[in-house]
Amino acid sequence: MSTKKKVIVTTTPRASQTAQRAKTPAVAPKNSVLIFGKSNYMLMLVGLALIAVGLMLMSGGAMPDPNTWDESLIYSRRRTLLGPAVILFGLVVEIVAIFKNPGLETPATEEVA
Repeated sequence: MSTKKKVIVTTTPRASQTAQRAKTPAVAPKNSVLIFGKSNYMLMLVGLALIAVGLMLMSGGAMPDPNTWDESLIYSRRRTLLGPAVILFGLVVEIVAIFKNPGLETPATEEVA
């Protein structure tokens, strides 16, 4: 009888591509470009302030006496026209702030050689 030695070959398992992605940290590169610029955020704050002012203009309307009805307090031009108009203007400012291209606010300087 001949005795043969058993040879055991071990290999290191290769990590799959998804396992390699899971190990890498999800950190943005240092030179990444932000979607919105400073002017976009300023316009967003202005739009939010306009919406808040419009809501304040529409508030109120309590009657001084519960037994009397005064249409001029509830259906005033401030509550029916001015307040909603200011809110709509604030929403338009918000839309402009979202769609404004931040790359257009700083003109590119060309170097002449």
